[in-house]
Amino acid sequence: MTIKQLSIFAENKNGALYNVTNILAGANIDIRAFSVADTQDFGVLRLIVSDTDKAKAVLESFGIVVSITDVIGAEIPDAPGGLASVLKVVYENNISVEYLYAFVSEENSHKAYVVLRVNDNDAVVKTMTDAGIQLIDDETIKAF
Repeated sequence: MTIKQLSIFAENKNGALYNVTNILAGANIDIRAFSVADTQDFGVLRLIVSDTDKAKAVLESFGIVVSITDVIGAEIPDAPGGLASVLKVVYENNISVEYLYAFVSEENSHKAYVVLRVNDNDAVVKTMTDAGIQLIDDETIKAF
C-alpha cells in the first residue's frame, strides 16, 4: 500500500513555487502535503495531491519536469511521541529512510500522517502493517 508523490525540479528563483501552485490551483488540484528541499541553484518540490496523474499532465504541459514516486504514508497519533512511535519501528527493523515529511488533515483531528521514502516499499509495508501501523493509500488521500 503506497501513495503517489510528485517530485518537481524547479530553478531556485523568485516565483517558482508560486508558478507550480498556481498551475495546480487553476486545474482544481488540491495539495494535501508539500515538502521543499533546496540548494543554491534548484529545488525539489515533493507533493501529495488530490489527483496525481492530472497534476503531472498539467504541470508537464507547462514545461515543468515532473516524476511520480511511490512512497509510504502512515497514520500516526497527533500527540507528543506519535512520530517517534513510527520511527521506533523503522529503527528497530533497520529501515533506511531517504526522507520524510508530515501533514495533518481536518478529517481527523487526532491523527497526523507521515510520508516516508524508503529503499524497499514492500518490506516496509509488511513491517509497518505487522506492527499495527495504519497505512494510507491514494484513495485515502482523495477522501481528505
